[in-house]
Amino acid sequence: MEELFVHRPGEATATGDGPLHGMKVALQPNCSVAGWPADAGSNALAGFKALEDATIAHRLRGAGADLCGTTRMSEFGFGLDGSRAGEAVRQGAADAELVLDLMGESRLAALRASVFGFKPSYGRLSRLGIIGLIPSMECSGVLATDPEMIAKLLDAVAGPDGMDFSMPAQPAVDPAGGPLDPAGLTIGVMTEAGQDLDDYRQAEFRRALTALTEAGLAIREVSFPEFSLFSLVHQIVGAVEASSCAGRYDSVRYGQRAAGAKNWNEMYLRSRGAAFGPLVKSYLFQGAYFQFEQYGAFEAACRIRARLVARMERLAAEVDVLALPAIDLGESGSATSLADIYAQFGATLFANVTGQPALVLPPGPGIGVSGLQLTAARGGDARLLALGRHLFNGRGGKA
Repeated sequence: MEELFVHRPGEATATGDGPLHGMKVALQPNCSVAGWPADAGSNALAGFKALEDATIAHRLRGAGADLCGTTRMSEFGFGLDGSRAGEAVRQGAADAELVLDLMGESRLAALRASVFGFKPSYGRLSRLGIIGLIPSMECSGVLATDPEMIAKLLDAVAGPDGMDFSMPAQPAVDPAGGPLDPAGLTIGVMTEAGQDLDDYRQAEFRRALTALTEAGLAIREVSFPEFSLFSLVHQIVGAVEASSCAGRYDSVRYGQRAAGAKNWNEMYLRSRGAAFGPLVKSYLFQGAYFQFEQYGAFEAACRIRARLVARMERLAAEVDVLALPAIDLGESGSATSLADIYAQFGATLFANVTGQPALVLPPGPGIGVSGLQLTAARGGDARLLALGRHLFNGRGGKA
């Protein structure tokens, strides 16, 4: 199991004896743990070791969790190329794993590992000490074999952090407002979210919906005509944020410096060129283009984002939970271009644009071979996880 981890501590890491006592939690090397390598999978941070714990790591350890090591990740968590996210949980080397979710990575990794994957509402978990790329869309997702374990972990680490200024002053409250009665829920099925599926995946999605009906849930068809715009907005806004965010990697304080430079400017340019892999570099070029050459398009994308968020809020208020396909189009090969990545994550990135929580149920009895993705209004994390537990128990507690 050693190959699952790029770093493993030599001793137990828990500092408290709380509700997570005995739980083994794997991290990615973008979550700062004092003294651990924290390169976020990028040459831009080669050799860097964290100076202090991220808020999430600090709270995990204080709650009794054993941080069992860091797993291999894609560069800055962008996509899943080169990532082994989910494997530690699938193979039993960890009970849970934190995986950065910029456009659906934690959820697709969960599908590949046949475990549950949950992306919390934006602002529910502190981002202090998390090395990311798209500040307004990313958050730490949680993978585990049981949604109960995900809920238990979130209860221990979620909550306000005065050092993370991206967190809302007043966190959104779960609209469920109390104990959940799954039998009284209405599941909205967004027509446009699955319109590009082939016949096989359409059949599998319908099979999963049938399982929800058999579990006593009411199904209602809803419409979101602008659903395809989520991808466009993410590509433009996400790339601009990434370009701005990555400006800090100048090889002065951390990272590798390119040899042979004659002056500081040449050193900066050469080192920047060597710091990033092809996919991230392409993304940064795209972001710089919209930031400096087509800023009007970026402003338009921001306005469209606001419109999409408002529309999704209205739609989420009409039903209790929304059901969408859980699709992994990257199994046959690695993503080699930005177009490949956005095609691969087309069914998941909406939640990163809106900040909604999203839960992936892995393939299994009553769901089929494709899995299922559920989402709710921002702040509806407890509702989603309660529904996940209901469906998990209804199929015999097997992921």
